[in-house]
Amino acid sequence: MVLPQSLRLWVGMLVVMLVVELPGALQKCIFDEVQAQVSEVRPAPIHPDSPPNRPRLRPLMGQHTNLRGRRWSPLHGLSVRQRSSLGQGAPPTPASPQPIRIHTWIPRESDNLSEAEKDRLKSAVEEAVRMVSSLLSVNRVVGPLLLSRDINKYCKFLWSNSRTTNYNRCGRANNNYRNETCLDVTIPDDHLAGCDIYPQPDSPRRTVFRPEGAGLPDTDFLLYLHIQSTDKCRAEPSVLAYAVHCQTDTHGRPVAGVVVICRGRLTAATYEHQATVQTVIHELFHALGFSKDLFHTWRDCSSSSQVAAGCFPRGKVIHSDGSGQMRIYSPSVISALQKHLASPDPELAGPLENLDAASGRVSSHWESRVLRGSIMAAVLGDWTTVRIDPVTLAALQDTGWYTVNLSRAQSLVWGDGEGATFGSLSTCRDNSSSFFCTGSGLGCHFLHLHKGECQTDPYLEGCGVFKPLKNASECWIEENTSQSAGDDQSGEILGFDSRCFFSNLTRQVPDQSQSLVVSSSVAGRCYRHRCTGPNRYQIQVSGSEWVACPAGGTIQLKGYQGLVFCPDRRLCLYPDITPPSDDVSTFPVSYTSDPYETLTAAQDGTWSSLRPPTQITVATALCFTAAVCLLAALIVSYSKRGSCRIRIHTVPEAHSSL
Repeated sequence: MVLPQSLRLWVGMLVVMLVVELPGALQKCIFDEVQAQVSEVRPAPIHPDSPPNRPRLRPLMGQHTNLRGRRWSPLHGLSVRQRSSLGQGAPPTPASPQPIRIHTWIPRESDNLSEAEKDRLKSAVEEAVRMVSSLLSVNRVVGPLLLSRDINKYCKFLWSNSRTTNYNRCGRANNNYRNETCLDVTIPDDHLAGCDIYPQPDSPRRTVFRPEGAGLPDTDFLLYLHIQSTDKCRAEPSVLAYAVHCQTDTHGRPVAGVVVICRGRLTAATYEHQATVQTVIHELFHALGFSKDLFHTWRDCSSSSQVAAGCFPRGKVIHSDGSGQMRIYSPSVISALQKHLASPDPELAGPLENLDAASGRVSSHWESRVLRGSIMAAVLGDWTTVRIDPVTLAALQDTGWYTVNLSRAQSLVWGDGEGATFGSLSTCRDNSSSFFCTGSGLGCHFLHLHKGECQTDPYLEGCGVFKPLKNASECWIEENTSQSAGDDQSGEILGFDSRCFFSNLTRQVPDQSQSLVVSSSVAGRCYRHRCTGPNRYQIQVSGSEWVACPAGGTIQLKGYQGLVFCPDRRLCLYPDITPPSDDVSTFPVSYTSDPYETLTAAQDGTWSSLRPPTQITVATALCFTAAVCLLAALIVSYSKRGSCRIRIHTVPEAHSSL
């Protein structure tokens, strides 16, 4: 049975209405809520009469991570004497910052994972840690990293008379002291510095209350990875993971933290690899310093060649602007936001989310209306739309603890070049910016990879944005063609090089005697595109030739009624805004200010010299396919051989009592 054309149009519109995403499906971060429940442990002051060679705080460091051999420890095979001698050589001269070494430790409480869950966790965490290590460098910890014990827990009282020899030392132990914890994780004794008791105020005699642990070598930050179905996981269905930092070094840099991954999110039915990778990166950035509890400890290293050492406290960096918006006023953040919004306004410091905090209080996330799509927004949307953006990396640079590879920042399209008032409540509803929308119509997500519906959420405070549809919204997935409503009439073509365009195209009927019902509403439609220069491209609809689509203008196409609207400064400007591919490397290329000066995007996400499109012969295509397959095999082989450098450790058998 063939439906009349007018009925087919109405059926298509009904299908679109049925697949849109329901508002409120957000992946929420509860970092501030959880961090408030954890007491940060700082290293105790070094006493001038402390025994020589006694380590004070040796930050726990681990290279990358690896779930291979979950019962293997970096200290396995060393004698007690060998362990105790680690890190006691003469300290080397200061070196330049090196990529941060993140050592991931899975406590025994998380040891009930299935093999499939272990594999998913290993893959996601390795990728997240590899990305973070490629972005952040530190002055590496010398020798094994040892965490501090909380003197307020193990000590019953301190000698308080400054005239005594043992001033500020522990005079009596708390016999109820058992262990150190961070969130729900019990820290192994092997990771902790020892502690002594001085029974007399002026006597050097001491007793060892807890012996020195061996520590972890090659580690700048110790990440305890806890996989559990916790109360918070069950109470917050939109929470994938949450994190805290536990300990800092003498310069205030976090050296240990916990990331809790909700167990239910690792099951096959709910697991998304790249969403998990991004969530781990988000939580790692919190634990490494993007935290309201650490903003006041950031350091100014502008006059020092070394990060952390030789720097000065920045003091208060959070201030309210004239409208009451809390912002981070630090040099790199201000510069990055001014560049992003193309405005010299000095008030353009990093805006912090105001929904998470009471009036005048501070959040550990960017304001969603201004920095939507940032990895440090309070809500992470579809993983294909989230970016490790320049403003976030600038904030990590301004901590003073890291040197940051800013060239690795991913393009933040949201608000690019929109001016100082972009994202304000007074302007998001007046249709002055194409990034916002009003009503509940259908259109395109701002990256133009997805069809979208105009929606709001609590973090947008009434402002509307086009969010990806729940089903079949991806223009780059050819298989979505069968689910795409009205594609036979609107000329849609779905595939890797297709993007979303606002359009009301409808095929013309050859027999003019037939009546045609044409909807005047504009909606998001998927059409092929190819770049011909910066902000210049052609499009192709079903049955048409390639036609130039002038950015900011409209075009008509032969055989169709209606128009296609050509987005301005959204396509063919950002080389790393591409659909996901099967490439083993998932880290997009970095943003360049003029990517089309010498380069153009290829379908596989790579870039080649800009040249007119040419026909590819069958032989050429076969050769190219063979070369790609060979290269992929070599990369996979290398990846397998190189994985031994990446370590994730669990508690070894010797710690089974924990």
